[in-house]
This record gives sequence, structure tokens and C-alpha cells, in this order.
Amino acid sequence: MTSAQDLLRLDRQICFSLNAASRAFGGVYRVLLKDLGLTYPQYLVMLALWEEPEGGALPVKRLGERLRLDSGTLSPLLKRLEGNGLVRRERSARDERSVMVSLTGAGAALKERAAEVPLGIARATGFELAEIEDLRERLNRLTEALDAATLG
Repeated sequence: MTSAQDLLRLDRQICFSLNAASRAFGGVYRVLLKDLGLTYPQYLVMLALWEEPEGGALPVKRLGERLRLDSGTLSPLLKRLEGNGLVRRERSARDERSVMVSLTGAGAALKERAAEVPLGIARATGFELAEIEDLRERLNRLTEALDAATLG
């Protein structure tokens, strides 16, 4: 039986384990993304845009929702990516209040070089692909449950 004292041990906290894993991932991503000239948050933006058809055009608001980032965090990322010639931001012709983000030719071309990043992450974990998929699914379920608990 687990005692109340045991429940308060640092090494028993899932939040601590997730944070430690996240920081470790950050270190591996820093190394893998260096040659691409991207930070991890910028890489996430590029991943979302690479998934989009027709030049990766997405409204900034939708991009923020997909990445779970607020505009105060997303705007500087987009500004830096735009300064590096990887994306462009333009007001929507249909809705002047909306800003569209799309890939430049250089941004689209970077996708091919980025294909090695997930493979490098997989190698760094030492996990089989099935284990990685299982962990990702479990983490997605955890996120959904925590979102529901926060909202509910």
C-alpha cells in the first residue's frame, strides 16, 4: 500500500517525469534542428504548415490553436521565420482581420532536409516505432483528460 508520504515523493510525480522528458527532448531537438536553423517552436510551426496543401496557408489563429500557442508566443516565432525567408504573413483578402501564414519556396524546400529529424528522435529514444506510437497515443489521451478536467 502506498502511503501519503510516498505519494509526495518527487520521483513519483508524473508532472516531474513529463517535464524532465520534455527538457531532454529539447536538448536532442536543439542538436538535430541546428543544421536547419530552426528552434523547436519554429520547427512545430513548420510541421503544421508542411501538412497544409497549397503552400501551407493557414490563418494565424488556426495555427495557434493547432500548436496550443497564444498570439503573444506565436507572433515572434512567425516574425523570425519570416525574417529568415521561410514563411510570409499576409492579410486575408476575404477577412482583413485575419492574417494568413504561408510557406515560401525556401520554407517548402526545408521539408526534405527536416525528414531526418523524426528518425533522429526515434534513434535517441532507443524505442521501437510501435513503442513511440503507443507513448504518443497515451500522451494524447492524457492531454485530453487534463484539458477536460481543467475546463470541466
